[in-house]
Amino acid sequence: MTWIYVAGGLCVAGLVVVGVAGARVVAAARTLKREIAEATAQLEPRRARLTSRGDETTPRAAYDRG
Repeated sequence: MTWIYVAGGLCVAGLVVVGVAGARVVAAARTLKREIAEATAQLEPRRARLTSRGDETTPRAAYDRG
């Protein structure tokens, strides 16, 4: 009978460990999502500025080179 209680306790302890690890993964994913959003917000104006000047940033076609 004691072995049943020991096995049950070990199962609960294992589930607690898995739950804590899962919570840490979720928290890290949220932090990563926030950092990606901040980086995108910083880079978006530069991307828009570069794509608006398409003639300066894209090479001319062979027939336009004269």
